[in-house]
Amino acid sequence: MARRDTSPDFIEAIARGLDVIRVFGPRQQAMSLAAVADATGLARPTARRILLTLTQLGYVRPADGGFRLTARVLDLGMSYVLSQNLWEVARPHMEDLVSRTRESSSIAQLDGSDIVYVARVAVPKIIALAVTIGTRFPAMQTSLGKAMLAALPPGEAEQVLAEPSRSGITARWQPGAAERAAALREVAERGWALTDEQLAPGIRSVAAPLGDGTGRVIAAMNVTVHAAETSVATLTGEYLPLLLSAAAAISADWAACQAAPHLVAGPGPGPPTSGGPAGPPSVTMPATGPPALLARRGVKP
Repeated sequence: MARRDTSPDFIEAIARGLDVIRVFGPRQQAMSLAAVADATGLARPTARRILLTLTQLGYVRPADGGFRLTARVLDLGMSYVLSQNLWEVARPHMEDLVSRTRESSSIAQLDGSDIVYVARVAVPKIIALAVTIGTRFPAMQTSLGKAMLAALPPGEAEQVLAEPSRSGITARWQPGAAERAAALREVAERGWALTDEQLAPGIRSVAAPLGDGTGRVIAAMNVTVHAAETSVATLTGEYLPLLLSAAAAISADWAACQAAPHLVAGPGPGPPTSGGPAGPPSVTMPATGPPALLARRGVKP
């Protein structure tokens, strides 16, 4: 595969390793060496070395005469989620929302023209498309995507949507530019988004943006229902107010986390004994977490 960056700092081997991980999917859970080489455009010896390296690292395992990803790949995505502290902040509010609606709730962020799920509290339901952390859907056809796209300037939203989707899904609704613009204006005006089987049959959801306290939208949260069980009137009349309240609480907690003072862990109590090692140097650590969690840590938000 040709280099995709002319910078001398670009490491082709890392790019190729990520290419190999990304070719696995719902329809390619087990792949032969030849299939991986063909899908990535890599020579078979190169693909083989990468697969064996990933096997050594625990991200891939031999299976069915080929290779499969292991659950360790989730570490790559969860490192991002945990580093953002978004799950820690959102979890109690999401769990409360799900307990009151008895419907699943998810948080997603934009990645190009797609959304990527980064947090989820689910109830067992059979729907057309399975959702887990890391699932990717076209943004415009989801309530989560609309809620985030509507926060972008119109020109920027169209630039984002011009990027090819990497979800592998063809959505039912394929709006033109004028229809997209009108839909996003409506979402921006009312502050929430609705999707009614625009992504796939049976999926109906409502979403609200999550902010960081500066007016910037960092993610969106939804409530998803089965269209055959829950009407639009119930979704928007009963569940939407609960969702908006939860989204506002998460946004407030997130803003508090970002504005919280820093904890300073100084040297241990008392001076070091004669001839003994000096105490550890001071370390500044961000005090992150919702107010209740900060209080348990001894920090006043």
